[in-house]
Amino acid sequence: MSEAPELTYEEACARITGPGSPFELAVEDVNGIEMPVFKNRFRSLREVLERSVEFGDAELAVWDTGERWTFAEHERLVASVAAALRERHGIEKGSRVAILASNRPEWILTAWGALVLGGSVVAMNGWWQGDEIRYGLDLAEPDVLFADRRRLDRLEGADPGVPTVLFEDEFEAYADHDRTAKLPDTPIEEDDLAAIMFTSGTTGRPKGAMMSHRNFIAFLQMNFCNGGLKYLMNPPPADQATLPPLVGINSSPLFHVSGFQSGALMGPATGLKTVWTTGRFDPKKIMALTLEEGVTRWGGITTQLWRLIEDPDFEPERFRQVRSMGGGGSAFSPDLQRSLREKLPQATSEFNVGYGLTECGGLCSMAVGAVLEKHPDTAGRTIPGNDVAIFDDEGKRLPDGVDGNICVRGPNVMLGYWRNPEATAEAFFEGGWLRTGDIGQMRDGLLFLASRKRDMIIRGGENIYPLEIENRIDDHPDVEEVAVVGVDHRELGQEVKAIVVPKSGCSIEPEALRSFVAEKLAYYKVPTYVEVRDEPLPRNATGKVLKPVLTGEAENTFKEE
Repeated sequence: MSEAPELTYEEACARITGPGSPFELAVEDVNGIEMPVFKNRFRSLREVLERSVEFGDAELAVWDTGERWTFAEHERLVASVAAALRERHGIEKGSRVAILASNRPEWILTAWGALVLGGSVVAMNGWWQGDEIRYGLDLAEPDVLFADRRRLDRLEGADPGVPTVLFEDEFEAYADHDRTAKLPDTPIEEDDLAAIMFTSGTTGRPKGAMMSHRNFIAFLQMNFCNGGLKYLMNPPPADQATLPPLVGINSSPLFHVSGFQSGALMGPATGLKTVWTTGRFDPKKIMALTLEEGVTRWGGITTQLWRLIEDPDFEPERFRQVRSMGGGGSAFSPDLQRSLREKLPQATSEFNVGYGLTECGGLCSMAVGAVLEKHPDTAGRTIPGNDVAIFDDEGKRLPDGVDGNICVRGPNVMLGYWRNPEATAEAFFEGGWLRTGDIGQMRDGLLFLASRKRDMIIRGGENIYPLEIENRIDDHPDVEEVAVVGVDHRELGQEVKAIVVPKSGCSIEPEALRSFVAEKLAYYKVPTYVEVRDEPLPRNATGKVLKPVLTGEAENTFKEE
């Protein structure tokens, strides 16, 4: 019997998304724009949860704190929390529930409780300090805030200005409110707001990306479809049935779109068991849980994967069950890719790197297996269900091989920025194309990044806009000028460096300046390096600091006339 001929990527896409296929694409109106969408899809996240009970007593979540949920138990807990939210706080369709906490079981239950009521989740960054927390609360104006003690303490006793529930002391009453409660039946539309996910903006202040039920479901469907594509193009070996079931492990923050979608939403949608870690990332904990819980997939940002495979206790032979690896955030260097393949060769075909941003649901393209091995610098192929294209600054589409603005369009793209119509208008080209802010080009169906959001620093998967740090350093009484840039780092991708010029007659101690920044900003924004120089910073004719000159990427060709 002859083997079936290998499919090209285009042939596989046509087969899996064509008429009558599992992931059939149909053109529909999405907020006034005609675009392809998956015909067979959930219409709300509550439908996802309702369907999840079909997995019954199979395990959905295992926490390193000892808590375990089956799919059925998770649904019952969510129903109880939803009933408590409605009866204690009046949460209903259109309400906003803010969550300020590290990863913990209560985070997920609170989020799902809000979602099934038709409310929305305000996912507040757990690394924010007091001023940042206050800003987020003032912007979102939630109806209730759920927080852990450590983060609430950062307000230093100040009134949050909103009813507040402390997870450690008060949440048990929500989980036990009514274990016989049914999920609510409030009508939920696809384009209803599901979450406000914060992302840094060019002004240095976070912006709230408005994510709808449609956006999150598109992410789920795109992942399902991409899995089907991989299966078509690389059929599993004959002994696939003998392999253990897929089990993931998640250490990504739930307040990040990737952690929320891949962790809190993916499990109920797919039947996937997820092992959750709390607290700081600990490679030894990851390795122990992998062996104890049968984890088959490792994912994360560059930093985490480096720390795993370079830990003194990492023994490749003990982790042959891990057959899938992937992630996003900071760039996956060829060095890291090579190390992963050498140490975990059984996962080579399932090694994948995704590209996206919060505003498009965290994912729009992916490089997998052989494609990534051949082109380690690619951001991959566009995932069916959305479209990626390159435009010039005037909104004209560019041909292959030409650098320009990377733009995304699809049902995965956000509604806009919360209470910021100006930023929303600036973010889109005509026709619903989201401007990612990244520069790149398409070549032979593959996306290649030339730069990431120009000045933006990506440290360990965290997006950092220099202006926010520069504004803080400018407040220092002894600083005349400042520029913040990113410097390469093997594990983190980049580190933050501040270049400062003191005022005449003043001196600046680097450690004191770092402490000054840390008083107001999250730890990951505090400069690792501080360079003090006497000469003025190089500037162009408009007064803008020439950062490529500071980093040595360019010569200063500007001559003042």
